[in-house]
Amino acid sequence: MEVSSLPISASHRAKLISAGYISISSLSSISPAHLARDLGISENEATGILKVASQRGGPERTIPSHHSIVDGAQTAWDMLHEEESCRRITTSCADLDDILGGGISCKEVTEIGGVPGIGKTQLGIQLAINVQIPLEYGGLAGKAVYIDTEGSFMVERVQQVAEACIKDMQEYDSFLRKDLPARQVNLQANDFLANIYYFRICSYTEQIAVINYLEKFISEHKDIKVVIVDSITFHFRQDFDDMALRTRLLGGMALKLMKLAKKFTLAVILLNQVTTKYSGGSFQLTLALGDSWSHACTNRIILYWNGNGRYAHIDKSPSIRSASAPYAVTGRGIRNLASNCKRVKLILRARLAHDEHICRSLI
Repeated sequence: MEVSSLPISASHRAKLISAGYISISSLSSISPAHLARDLGISENEATGILKVASQRGGPERTIPSHHSIVDGAQTAWDMLHEEESCRRITTSCADLDDILGGGISCKEVTEIGGVPGIGKTQLGIQLAINVQIPLEYGGLAGKAVYIDTEGSFMVERVQQVAEACIKDMQEYDSFLRKDLPARQVNLQANDFLANIYYFRICSYTEQIAVINYLEKFISEHKDIKVVIVDSITFHFRQDFDDMALRTRLLGGMALKLMKLAKKFTLAVILLNQVTTKYSGGSFQLTLALGDSWSHACTNRIILYWNGNGRYAHIDKSPSIRSASAPYAVTGRGIRNLASNCKRVKLILRARLAHDEHICRSLI
């Protein structure tokens, strides 16, 4: 049970969340003096909060000895089967999809970081559109949640990418049905926009509150297949002097997002900024939020410049090897480099037709 459900004042709930007390169980071993110091309130107020929390959390902590704390175990065979059958969200860049094993995986948290202007938000928008591609076109027919902490989400750009996605589907359909009359894709750009749920976040307390709210929201909107946070970093770089508190809050958010990914079989995308780190006698660029945060995500993708070209590098993943691939940000969205476009389009069409023999001959 979460502290947001406690019958206490809204200001006290906000202070609890801001101080990193997300669940009622996190208050079980705290003294009134300690809580008063963390929240900046009187010890009497802290005692009252702990009393309410103990009343609400008491029955939940009483577990009969003959019942298991966990619901059950899963065999490694079941896990392998789930992983093999797990759907992926295409990035619209075949080279990038190839190194990702087919696209961004559901049931996992993927961090994507890079310098300003490298295309992080563009990739986030592309995934929010591509998750909606219908099943008959190789998509997930899902919806997206977009949590914007920086104000970089541009609805005009989303509409542009959606229109390009519809044109792509029409091209693929024409290829598959080349001996049959062409048919129209029964989707409009506005249909894509209507399936993206947008949250604008202006502080780290709002960010924590929205992530705590997501489980309820997704339960009520069953088709959500991707959650994008753009960026996870912004407010946690601006508002913090207490690094221990920041680490605790970020850890709590990471656990929440991992749970959401597993429970609802969806992809969680966390966009991250870069910072400098002193190493080996010089300053180097690295993803923000420190070393402890680097363990919070299943996969980590670093976007970088190589000359005038954009590249994506898989820096960490338990299931796919480290590799790099070029990509481009175009008027149509994320795409392959122009020199590869013709070959890639043929490969994508063949894959959509599920013809592995054709794919091998083209590569």
